[in-house]
Amino acid sequence: MQPTDSRRVLVTGGASGLGAALAARFAARGDRVLATDLAPQAAVPAGAEYQRLDITDEGDWATALDRVRAEFGGLDVLVNNAGIAAGGRVDRLGAEHWRRVLDVNVLGAVTGCRTFVPLLKEQGSGHLVNVASAAGLVHPPAMTSYDAGKAAVVALSESLRWELAPWGIDVSVVCPSFFRTNLAASLGGDDPMMETVATGLIEGAKLGADEIAERVVRGIDAKRHLILPDRNARIAFWTKRLARPLYDRQMLGMGARIHRAERDALTS
Repeated sequence: MQPTDSRRVLVTGGASGLGAALAARFAARGDRVLATDLAPQAAVPAGAEYQRLDITDEGDWATALDRVRAEFGGLDVLVNNAGIAAGGRVDRLGAEHWRRVLDVNVLGAVTGCRTFVPLLKEQGSGHLVNVASAAGLVHPPAMTSYDAGKAAVVALSESLRWELAPWGIDVSVVCPSFFRTNLAASLGGDDPMMETVATGLIEGAKLGADEIAERVVRGIDAKRHLILPDRNARIAFWTKRLARPLYDRQMLGMGARIHRAERDALTS
């Protein structure tokens, strides 16, 4: 499906990684794109406009809304993409880690939705797109904070789907597995052993941000609620739903490997 109409799109985290790839893809499609980030304006893709936005700051969100109203005359697609990577064994993660992950990965998306839903209701149209992760659907061990945050974004998106449908507002949630991006740079150093594993999975992935972005935009164009843009995400999702004993064995096996690694580290 390749619509020909030009949309007004806001993408958070639009200066790097998947956000930049999405902004570039929307711009290439002919959409007017506002790429928001904390990074300098020069970092946003060609064809996109820039707005500084800290997704944890309600004042920054209000400023973005004012600009969208004044200069864009409305908004067709809001992509809550900005987030941070996280991982670690539960006894290695302190309260500050949890606050940081949930503040960015959950409340950042919540605040974006809270800010723009009144405008979308006024229009009687619009599309909310929340970027979660396959970790929001399947929950590997030693990723408790990331799993919990992304599962919350999945739940938020499903709830909003039913709540906002009567206003003509679509809601999608994007759940990719690991793909090559700079997300590992946001790891906080709370559990170095597990963060090394996560970094290896990100850097060793077959697909890059551009390929994921292309598939995500196709899913948005088709107004799919759950967008699984890669094979690994689809396999994990359907294994949990249709072959639960196999899924449980896989997760238990991962837990056992982590246990052995921790035990070996303690005895070496």
